[in-house]
Amino acid sequence: MSLPSLSVSSLVLRARQLETEAIECLARRVELVDAIGQCIDALQRERGASSIYLASGGQRFAEERLAAVSESLPSEARVRALFLQHLHAGSDASPRLLSLMAWVLLDLDALPALRERMAQHQLSAQDSIVAFSRLIGSQVELVFHLADAALHPAVSRQLVALVHLLQGKELAGQERALGGQLFASGLRDDEQQQRIAHLIEAQDSSLAVFEEFADPAQAEIWQHSQLTPNTAQIERLRRTLCSTGSRTALDPAQTESWFQITSQRIGQMWQLEVALVQALQRDCQQQIQASKAQLQDAQELLDQLKQNPPAHTHAVERFFSACGADLPPPVLAPVGSAAEPARQPAQAAGDSPLVELLQAQSARLASMEAELESAKRALNDRKVIERAKGALMSRLGLSEEAAYRALQKAAMDHNKRLVDMAEAALALPDLAFSSGTPRPTSR
Repeated sequence: MSLPSLSVSSLVLRARQLETEAIECLARRVELVDAIGQCIDALQRERGASSIYLASGGQRFAEERLAAVSESLPSEARVRALFLQHLHAGSDASPRLLSLMAWVLLDLDALPALRERMAQHQLSAQDSIVAFSRLIGSQVELVFHLADAALHPAVSRQLVALVHLLQGKELAGQERALGGQLFASGLRDDEQQQRIAHLIEAQDSSLAVFEEFADPAQAEIWQHSQLTPNTAQIERLRRTLCSTGSRTALDPAQTESWFQITSQRIGQMWQLEVALVQALQRDCQQQIQASKAQLQDAQELLDQLKQNPPAHTHAVERFFSACGADLPPPVLAPVGSAAEPARQPAQAAGDSPLVELLQAQSARLASMEAELESAKRALNDRKVIERAKGALMSRLGLSEEAAYRALQKAAMDHNKRLVDMAEAALALPDLAFSSGTPRPTSR
């Protein structure tokens, strides 16, 4: 098979084609993000209901748990179907993407057995929360990878807002499950209280990034939702859960109230997530249509150039023709020159439609560079912090909560950003964090 000939036109057209293909790839990834988000939302409800069901010894939320299971099944099937499409999508799928999909699929395959163990009361409420959170965690990481790999200037801010909203919503879901477990059991637990406190702090951090990158109208909707009576009720029950030193038992009758108001808050996040995904899908379709139109325009322009050579070419031909000896040499005036009378009818080199096309495309990409870099930094900072937590957990034997606290404390002690200390942790974790960091004690 012969290769196409190299030319400026072929390069310009191929660049347009690749831009269109990249946006089409992004649209497919947004579709997968949408499916994963729906699956996460269903599994979050199932996790919350299951934790209360198990913590209450099956006395509460039996019907809610079964309903949540039924709602989860269609979303799981959709995720599997899209995974299969990406398996055969050729260049759309990277090794890392397929590996993350494999982890998610591994956990989805284990769900039926997990549900059966819950139905037989062979699993504790705490173990069920861990199992669901592990499954959801792998899906959240997959969404982060999709957003990072598919980052495109036109939708970069929306993608960053979406993944941090998704993470904040998952942290809120973990808080709902842990709080429901405590209320349903009627027992206070110092470790769980500490986990809830850290979940609240982490939610605030993720949602702050969401507000920074979200559309102003969406950020305003979220801010307004935090001024409702529901927020005051959540804060009151949070204080009940996290109060330390109290010897009184928790009231199981507050279980339903806790689940209801935290579910309302998570529902508000879900509505924002749906709106963000829909906006992304609309933008992708608009970008695809615009790119295809530009591709068509570029083809028409190049055809026109081939059929109508630049006027300067004709001026040169006339100068060297038999009757052109008396004509002035065909000199192009400098772009922006005031010597218009001496200028030939030919266009200046800088006025070439093809050059204008290339300049316009370069200017458009350059204008988006700062915004794209800002979005990439936000995603990269989050990845560095997660990797640093993993390094501290592995090398110092810390829990995830203790590793995050060590990073926070070090950042405050050294008056540095959290991501700066995370980078230090990856470079020299033992030297930077071993002193003064509590090691876990054996039990």
